[in-house]
Amino acid sequence: MRVTTTKSKNDESFYINLAYINDSGKSTSRIYKKLGKLSDLSKKLNTDRDGVMAWAKEQARIETEKYNKEHESISIALNPNVPVQKNRESTFNCGYLFLQSIYYSLHIQNICRNIKNRHDYQFDLNAILSDLIYSRFLNPSSKLSSFQYCQTLLEKPNYQLHDLYRALSVLAQECDYIQAELYRNSNFLHPRNTHILYYDCTNYYFEIEQERGMARYGKSKENRPNPIIGMGLFMDADGFPLSFDLHDGNLNEQKTLKKHEQRIISDFDCSKFVYCSDSGLGSKKNRILNATGGRAYVITQSLKKLKKEVRDTCLSTTQFRKIGSNRFIDINDLDEDDPEVFDSVYYKEVPYDSKTLSETLIVTYSPKYKNYQRSIREGQIERARKMMTESGKPKKNRKNPNDPARFLKKQAFTQNGELAEEELWQINEEAIETEAQYDGFYAVVTNLEADVKEIIAINRRRWQIEACFRIMKTEFSARPIYLRDDERIKAHFLICFTALLFFRILENKLNYKYTAEQLIRTMKEMKLTLLDGYGYIPSYTRTDCTDDLHNEFGFRTDYEIMKKQKIRNIIHQTKDKKKIR
Repeated sequence: MRVTTTKSKNDESFYINLAYINDSGKSTSRIYKKLGKLSDLSKKLNTDRDGVMAWAKEQARIETEKYNKEHESISIALNPNVPVQKNRESTFNCGYLFLQSIYYSLHIQNICRNIKNRHDYQFDLNAILSDLIYSRFLNPSSKLSSFQYCQTLLEKPNYQLHDLYRALSVLAQECDYIQAELYRNSNFLHPRNTHILYYDCTNYYFEIEQERGMARYGKSKENRPNPIIGMGLFMDADGFPLSFDLHDGNLNEQKTLKKHEQRIISDFDCSKFVYCSDSGLGSKKNRILNATGGRAYVITQSLKKLKKEVRDTCLSTTQFRKIGSNRFIDINDLDEDDPEVFDSVYYKEVPYDSKTLSETLIVTYSPKYKNYQRSIREGQIERARKMMTESGKPKKNRKNPNDPARFLKKQAFTQNGELAEEELWQINEEAIETEAQYDGFYAVVTNLEADVKEIIAINRRRWQIEACFRIMKTEFSARPIYLRDDERIKAHFLICFTALLFFRILENKLNYKYTAEQLIRTMKEMKLTLLDGYGYIPSYTRTDCTDDLHNEFGFRTDYEIMKKQKIRNIIHQTKDKKKIR
């Protein structure tokens, strides 16, 4: 290491530079430590420039010794006859450090500090919240198991289990504030695209039989016979979660939007946006709500539920255009064996005015989508045939509109025209033909005055909000819910929501190269083994994913051995907002 200086207009600065060989084998250098400005150092040391230079060289010598000692090769003596100490934890997870870097770059420690000013408690909310997020991401389980898992992190909890449960009530009370602050702070990591907001609802089941609190019997998305709780989720145009809210499991989802959207408008300063949802959340009241204040909407529309005259116009094969073309075509004239035609999308615009709204139906036709729907239906028809073969009739009370039993019908008379003594079931060809007429067609209703291609693109991204729910339910194990108190349940979902935001930030940093399952598995397996008196050695496989994580976050945990001070420096770096990329 050597001392270097740089001169500005008014002063001179002193640095310690480190010379090294880069990955290309070339000699280079970088600033290792900034010592300060000449004027400040002269005043502090009470000396002139020569005295400052002498002091700087001494600092360089000290830092060189420390650096060499930290990076020297180590010989480890292990005795094959000495057993390891009993009950001593020696392996620690270091994958959470990437999440810790995101945590502090979102300034959540400041959010916790502000919350502390409004509540009277003695526990460390920042430590508890961060650990709950890390454990939900890496090892989703009960709060007790999460507390135990955090004992295996490089930094062990400095709080007790009862503190964790008490913190849940505080987090629930501050849930709306935390969400709003996460949104504002996340703009520093990834500018949020709120020109389009996606909204959808799902529900989560409890392992209970009796209703309690918000846990009510309702229509379960997973068809489970348990009480459920509902969640409404807003997502921005880039797939980042924006806000969530909870509601009773038996509440109609249509009624959940207004209150939640009003909070988005007031707390998030998002007043003008395009609202996008599926038809289940596109009631007339919800469309009217989003036809004011500079907002607009793009909502899927079931062709089957349209009035007959409108439906017939939509399904008519004429007046279609290929996206990007103004020429009208009849889709019956398409050669769907042509790869270009097969992969193209065709559309027509149908005016859809009512007394209160002026809307347009965008009806699209895709040969590829048609082929997909036919293949799915053929499989369901085959399953319907097996139902008859195995039992002679389908199970009773089958109400799912996608159930294969919809292609069966009961034959009440024999071939001789006599009343049948037993129920006879057969394939319902009329039902198949009726459903086939919708193959390849898709529709959205909108009041947005924009290019059709843009409207279709807006609706296509709706799959991302379904992916958000899937990640929370699978990778983050948001259900079943074992907590009893509504406040603690709310805090549980706040932690799941925040873990989802962390994942979106993480995958964006890594350019969407890895799935949620790949990232979580990799980070969970990243462990270091402590050798007393020597340091930490990696106990995981170095992969492209670990390399990308290290490169993106600016630190490495995959050296053959790392001194304790090196690890302490990395931990400090993940908490230093000035060093976070």
